[in-house]
Amino acid sequence: MNPARLLLVIPCYNEEAILHLTYSKLSVYYNSLKQQGLITEDSRICFVNDGSRDKTWNIIEQLCRQDSNIIGVGLSRNFGHQSAIMAGLEKNIDNFDCFITIDADLQDDMNAIAAMVEKHREGAMVVYGVRGDRSSDSWFKRVTAESFYVLMQKMGVPVVFNHADFRLMDRRVLQELGNFKEINMFLRGIVPLVGFRNDKVFYNRLEREAGETKYPLSKMLLFAWNGITSFSTFPMRLVLYFGVFNFLVAMIIVAYILFSYLVGYTVPGWTSTMLPLTFFSGSNMMALGLIGEYIGKIYEEVKGRPRYIIEKTLNE
Repeated sequence: MNPARLLLVIPCYNEEAILHLTYSKLSVYYNSLKQQGLITEDSRICFVNDGSRDKTWNIIEQLCRQDSNIIGVGLSRNFGHQSAIMAGLEKNIDNFDCFITIDADLQDDMNAIAAMVEKHREGAMVVYGVRGDRSSDSWFKRVTAESFYVLMQKMGVPVVFNHADFRLMDRRVLQELGNFKEINMFLRGIVPLVGFRNDKVFYNRLEREAGETKYPLSKMLLFAWNGITSFSTFPMRLVLYFGVFNFLVAMIIVAYILFSYLVGYTVPGWTSTMLPLTFFSGSNMMALGLIGEYIGKIYEEVKGRPRYIIEKTLNE
Protein backbone atom coordinates (compact mmCIF):
# COMPACT_ATOMS: atom_id res chain seq x y z
CA MET A 1 0.00 0.00 0.00
CA ASN A 2 1.26 3.48 -0.86
CA PRO A 3 2.53 5.61 2.03
CA ALA A 4 0.23 8.39 3.23
CA ARG A 5 1.01 12.06 2.94
CA LEU A 6 0.82 13.06 6.60
CA LEU A 7 0.56 16.47 8.27
CA LEU A 8 1.37 16.75 11.95
CA VAL A 9 -0.46 19.73 13.51
CA ILE A 10 0.97 21.18 16.74
CA PRO A 11 -0.86 24.03 18.53
CA CYS A 12 1.56 26.29 20.43
CA TYR A 13 0.91 28.82 23.16
CA ASN A 14 3.92 30.31 24.99
CA GLU A 15 6.09 27.28 24.20
CA GLU A 16 9.46 29.00 23.67
CA ALA A 17 11.10 26.88 26.39
CA ILE A 18 10.42 23.58 24.64
CA LEU A 19 9.85 24.34 20.96
CA HIS A 20 13.44 23.73 19.79
CA LEU A 21 13.50 20.40 21.62
CA THR A 22 10.12 19.44 20.17
CA TYR A 23 11.30 20.22 16.65
CA SER A 24 14.57 18.28 17.00
CA LYS A 25 12.81 15.18 18.29
CA LEU A 26 9.99 15.29 15.75
CA SER A 27 12.24 15.91 12.76
CA VAL A 28 14.37 12.86 13.60
CA TYR A 29 11.28 10.72 14.18
CA TYR A 30 9.61 11.99 10.99
CA ASN A 31 12.67 11.06 8.93
CA SER A 32 12.58 7.54 10.38
CA LEU A 33 8.92 7.19 9.36
CA LYS A 34 9.84 8.28 5.82
CA GLN A 35 12.69 5.77 5.67
CA GLN A 36 10.31 3.00 6.76
CA GLY A 37 7.95 3.92 3.94
CA LEU A 38 5.06 4.73 6.29
CA ILE A 39 4.69 8.33 5.10
CA THR A 40 5.68 10.18 1.93
CA GLU A 41 8.78 12.33 1.58
CA ASP A 42 6.64 15.46 1.32
CA SER A 43 4.85 14.84 4.64
CA ARG A 44 5.22 17.91 6.81
CA ILE A 45 4.88 19.39 10.30
CA CYS A 46 2.69 22.42 11.03
CA PHE A 47 3.24 24.64 14.09
CA VAL A 48 0.25 26.86 14.91
CA ASN A 49 1.01 29.89 17.06
CA ASP A 50 -2.09 30.66 19.13
CA GLY A 51 -1.33 34.29 19.94
CA SER A 52 1.67 33.55 22.17
CA ARG A 53 3.07 36.42 24.23
CA ASP A 54 6.63 35.07 24.26
CA LYS A 55 9.06 34.25 21.42
CA THR A 56 7.14 31.22 20.14
CA TRP A 57 6.38 32.79 16.75
CA ASN A 58 9.97 33.96 16.31
CA ILE A 59 11.14 30.39 16.85
CA ILE A 60 8.58 29.07 14.35
CA GLU A 61 9.82 31.61 11.79
CA GLN A 62 13.39 30.45 12.40
CA LEU A 63 12.43 26.78 11.99
CA CYS A 64 10.58 27.54 8.75
CA ARG A 65 13.64 29.30 7.33
CA GLN A 66 15.98 26.42 8.06
CA ASP A 67 13.58 23.56 7.21
CA SER A 68 11.20 23.65 4.24
CA ASN A 69 9.25 20.72 5.73
CA ILE A 70 7.94 22.99 8.50
CA ILE A 71 4.74 25.00 7.99
CA GLY A 72 4.05 28.00 10.24
CA VAL A 73 0.56 29.31 10.92
CA GLY A 74 0.21 32.43 13.07
CA LEU A 75 -3.18 33.43 14.49
CA SER A 76 -3.99 37.11 15.00
CA ARG A 77 -4.59 36.58 18.74
CA ASN A 78 -5.19 33.84 21.27
CA PHE A 79 -8.29 31.91 20.15
CA GLY A 80 -7.82 28.84 22.34
CA HIS A 81 -6.38 25.36 21.97
CA GLN A 82 -9.30 23.83 20.03
CA SER A 83 -9.50 26.70 17.54
CA ALA A 84 -5.73 26.56 16.98
CA ILE A 85 -6.02 22.87 16.11
CA MET A 86 -8.82 23.56 13.64
CA ALA A 87 -6.82 26.40 12.04
CA GLY A 88 -3.89 24.09 11.31
CA LEU A 89 -6.15 21.35 10.00
CA GLU A 90 -8.48 23.41 7.83
CA LYS A 91 -5.70 25.54 6.36
CA ASN A 92 -4.07 22.42 4.90
CA ILE A 93 -7.08 20.17 4.31
CA ASP A 94 -6.57 19.81 0.54
CA ASN A 95 -2.87 19.02 0.62
CA PHE A 96 -2.57 15.86 2.75
CA ASP A 97 -4.12 12.40 3.07
CA CYS A 98 -4.28 12.27 6.84
CA PHE A 99 -3.63 14.50 9.83
CA ILE A 100 -2.36 13.94 13.37
CA THR A 101 -2.74 16.48 16.18
CA ILE A 102 -0.36 16.46 19.14
CA ASP A 103 0.60 19.00 21.81
CA ALA A 104 3.95 20.79 21.71
CA ASP A 105 5.13 19.40 25.05
CA LEU A 106 5.28 15.85 23.54
CA GLN A 107 3.86 14.34 26.72
CA ASP A 108 1.72 12.34 24.33
CA ASP A 109 4.28 9.80 23.15
CA MET A 110 5.23 10.57 19.53
CA ASN A 111 6.30 6.94 19.08
CA ALA A 112 2.60 6.09 18.88
CA ILE A 113 2.39 7.95 15.56
CA ALA A 114 3.77 4.95 13.64
CA ALA A 115 1.06 2.72 15.10
CA MET A 116 -1.57 5.31 14.17
CA VAL A 117 -0.37 5.40 10.58
CA GLU A 118 -0.43 1.59 10.45
CA LYS A 119 -4.03 1.59 11.69
CA HIS A 120 -4.89 4.12 8.99
CA ARG A 121 -3.30 1.92 6.33
CA GLU A 122 -5.47 -0.95 7.61
CA GLY A 123 -8.59 1.13 6.96
CA ALA A 124 -9.27 3.15 10.12
CA MET A 125 -10.45 6.68 9.30
CA VAL A 126 -9.96 7.94 12.85
CA VAL A 127 -7.32 6.63 15.26
CA TYR A 128 -7.55 7.78 18.89
CA GLY A 129 -4.45 8.02 21.06
CA VAL A 130 -5.53 6.63 24.43
CA ARG A 131 -3.55 6.65 27.64
CA GLY A 132 -2.83 3.09 28.75
CA ASP A 133 -2.66 4.06 32.42
CA ARG A 134 -2.45 7.11 34.68
CA SER A 135 0.14 5.83 37.14
CA SER A 136 2.34 8.86 36.45
CA ASP A 137 -0.41 11.25 37.58
CA SER A 138 -0.99 12.39 41.13
CA TRP A 139 -3.91 10.82 42.98
CA PHE A 140 -5.94 14.02 42.65
CA LYS A 141 -5.27 14.41 38.91
CA ARG A 142 -6.06 10.75 38.24
CA VAL A 143 -9.35 10.79 40.17
CA THR A 144 -10.57 14.09 38.71
CA ALA A 145 -9.60 13.18 35.13
CA GLU A 146 -11.25 9.77 35.20
CA SER A 147 -14.32 11.22 36.94
CA PHE A 148 -14.56 13.76 34.12
CA TYR A 149 -14.71 11.05 31.43
CA VAL A 150 -17.24 9.01 33.41
CA LEU A 151 -19.40 12.09 34.00
CA MET A 152 -19.29 13.07 30.33
CA GLN A 153 -20.31 9.58 29.23
CA LYS A 154 -23.15 9.50 31.77
CA MET A 155 -24.44 12.78 30.34
CA GLY A 156 -24.49 11.33 26.84
CA VAL A 157 -21.34 13.00 25.47
CA PRO A 158 -19.58 10.47 23.16
CA VAL A 159 -16.04 10.95 24.51
CA VAL A 160 -13.39 8.21 24.30
CA PHE A 161 -12.19 7.30 27.80
CA ASN A 162 -8.70 8.66 28.58
CA HIS A 163 -8.38 10.27 25.12
CA ALA A 164 -7.40 13.94 24.80
CA ASP A 165 -6.51 15.58 21.46
CA PHE A 166 -3.85 13.14 20.23
CA ARG A 167 -5.55 11.56 17.21
CA LEU A 168 -5.25 10.75 13.52
CA MET A 169 -7.98 11.78 11.09
CA ASP A 170 -8.37 10.94 7.42
CA ARG A 171 -9.00 13.86 5.03
CA ARG A 172 -12.57 12.64 4.46
CA VAL A 173 -13.25 12.83 8.19
CA LEU A 174 -11.80 16.33 8.34
CA GLN A 175 -14.01 17.41 5.45
CA GLU A 176 -17.09 16.24 7.34
CA LEU A 177 -15.79 17.82 10.55
CA GLY A 178 -15.86 21.16 8.70
CA ASN A 179 -19.66 20.92 8.62
CA PHE A 180 -19.75 21.42 12.39
CA LYS A 181 -19.91 25.22 12.58
CA GLU A 182 -20.17 25.86 16.33
CA ILE A 183 -17.83 28.38 17.94
CA ASN A 184 -17.54 26.46 21.21
CA MET A 185 -15.45 23.60 19.82
CA PHE A 186 -14.98 20.48 21.94
CA LEU A 187 -13.18 18.11 19.60
CA ARG A 188 -13.12 15.20 22.05
CA GLY A 189 -16.90 15.04 21.68
CA ILE A 190 -17.33 16.26 18.10
CA VAL A 191 -14.92 13.86 16.36
CA PRO A 192 -16.76 10.72 17.61
CA LEU A 193 -20.00 12.28 16.31
CA VAL A 194 -18.59 12.37 12.77
CA GLY A 195 -18.50 8.57 12.72
CA PHE A 196 -16.54 6.42 10.23
CA ARG A 197 -14.41 3.41 11.11
CA ASN A 198 -12.16 4.12 14.09
CA ASP A 199 -9.49 2.40 16.16
CA LYS A 200 -7.30 3.09 19.19
CA VAL A 201 -3.60 3.17 19.95
CA PHE A 202 -2.55 2.95 23.60
CA TYR A 203 0.49 4.76 24.97
CA ASN A 204 1.99 5.96 28.26
CA ARG A 205 2.08 9.70 28.87
CA LEU A 206 5.53 11.19 29.43
CA GLU A 207 6.79 13.95 31.70
CA ARG A 208 7.08 17.49 30.32
CA GLU A 209 10.77 18.18 29.71
CA ALA A 210 10.65 21.99 29.71
CA GLY A 211 8.26 24.87 30.20
CA GLU A 212 5.05 24.92 32.20
CA THR A 213 1.71 23.24 31.62
CA LYS A 214 -0.86 25.40 29.85
CA TYR A 215 -3.71 23.60 31.61
CA PRO A 216 -3.67 24.27 35.36
CA LEU A 217 -6.63 23.12 37.45
CA SER A 218 -8.66 26.29 36.76
CA LYS A 219 -8.35 25.86 32.98
CA MET A 220 -9.08 22.14 33.20
CA LEU A 221 -12.30 22.84 35.10
CA LEU A 222 -13.29 25.52 32.57
CA PHE A 223 -12.52 23.15 29.69
CA ALA A 224 -14.61 20.40 31.31
CA TRP A 225 -17.50 22.80 31.89
CA ASN A 226 -17.36 23.97 28.27
CA GLY A 227 -17.47 20.36 27.09
CA ILE A 228 -20.49 19.56 29.26
CA THR A 229 -22.52 22.62 28.33
CA SER A 230 -21.61 22.34 24.64
CA PHE A 231 -22.83 18.76 24.34
CA SER A 232 -25.37 17.98 27.02
CA THR A 233 -28.60 19.51 28.33
CA PHE A 234 -28.43 17.26 31.38
CA PRO A 235 -27.45 20.15 33.71
CA MET A 236 -30.64 21.96 32.70
CA ARG A 237 -32.58 18.78 33.40
CA LEU A 238 -30.99 18.78 36.84
CA VAL A 239 -32.45 22.25 37.36
CA LEU A 240 -35.89 20.79 36.67
CA TYR A 241 -35.28 17.99 39.17
CA PHE A 242 -34.00 20.51 41.69
CA GLY A 243 -37.09 22.65 41.13
CA VAL A 244 -39.36 19.66 41.79
CA PHE A 245 -37.40 18.93 44.97
CA ASN A 246 -37.75 22.56 46.08
CA PHE A 247 -41.47 22.42 45.38
CA LEU A 248 -41.85 19.31 47.55
CA VAL A 249 -39.87 20.91 50.36
CA ALA A 250 -42.02 24.04 50.05
CA MET A 251 -45.20 21.95 50.33
CA ILE A 252 -43.85 20.32 53.50
CA ILE A 253 -43.12 23.77 54.95
CA VAL A 254 -46.63 24.95 53.99
CA ALA A 255 -48.16 21.88 55.68
CA TYR A 256 -46.09 22.57 58.81
CA ILE A 257 -47.22 26.22 58.89
CA LEU A 258 -50.89 25.26 58.49
CA PHE A 259 -50.57 22.59 61.19
CA SER A 260 -48.93 25.10 63.53
CA TYR A 261 -51.74 27.58 62.86
CA LEU A 262 -54.47 25.01 63.55
CA VAL A 263 -52.96 23.85 66.84
CA GLY A 264 -52.30 27.42 67.96
CA TYR A 265 -48.49 27.34 67.80
CA THR A 266 -48.04 30.50 65.79
CA VAL A 267 -45.10 32.18 67.50
CA PRO A 268 -43.00 33.60 64.60
CA GLY A 269 -39.29 32.92 64.58
CA TRP A 270 -36.41 34.42 62.71
CA THR A 271 -34.90 31.02 61.83
CA SER A 272 -38.11 29.60 60.38
CA THR A 273 -38.40 32.70 58.19
CA MET A 274 -34.85 33.15 57.02
CA LEU A 275 -33.95 29.49 56.43
CA PRO A 276 -36.48 28.75 53.66
CA LEU A 277 -36.03 32.27 52.24
CA THR A 278 -32.26 31.77 51.91
CA PHE A 279 -32.62 28.24 50.55
CA PHE A 280 -35.12 29.08 47.83
CA SER A 281 -33.53 32.36 46.79
CA GLY A 282 -30.10 30.68 46.51
CA SER A 283 -31.45 27.77 44.47
CA ASN A 284 -33.29 30.17 42.14
CA MET A 285 -30.09 32.12 41.53
CA MET A 286 -28.24 28.88 40.74
CA ALA A 287 -30.94 27.86 38.28
CA LEU A 288 -30.94 31.27 36.58
CA GLY A 289 -27.14 31.20 36.35
CA LEU A 290 -27.14 27.79 34.67
CA ILE A 291 -29.84 28.79 32.21
CA GLY A 292 -27.88 31.98 31.53
CA GLU A 293 -24.81 29.88 30.67
CA TYR A 294 -26.73 28.09 27.93
CA ILE A 295 -28.30 31.33 26.67
CA GLY A 296 -24.81 32.84 26.54
CA LYS A 297 -23.59 29.98 24.35
CA ILE A 298 -26.58 30.46 22.04
CA TYR A 299 -25.70 34.17 21.86
CA GLU A 300 -22.11 33.36 20.88
CA GLU A 301 -23.19 30.88 18.22
CA VAL A 302 -25.85 32.99 16.49
CA LYS A 303 -23.41 35.87 15.96
CA GLY A 304 -21.48 33.60 13.63
CA ARG A 305 -18.05 35.02 14.42
CA PRO A 306 -15.03 33.13 13.03
CA ARG A 307 -13.38 30.50 15.22
CA TYR A 308 -9.97 31.90 14.35
CA ILE A 309 -8.23 34.49 12.17
CA ILE A 310 -4.95 33.57 10.47
CA GLU A 311 -2.51 36.48 10.32
CA LYS A 312 0.51 34.81 8.72
CA THR A 313 1.52 31.56 7.07
CA LEU A 314 5.05 30.34 6.29
CA ASN A 315 6.19 27.60 3.86
CA GLU A 316 2.59 27.04 2.84
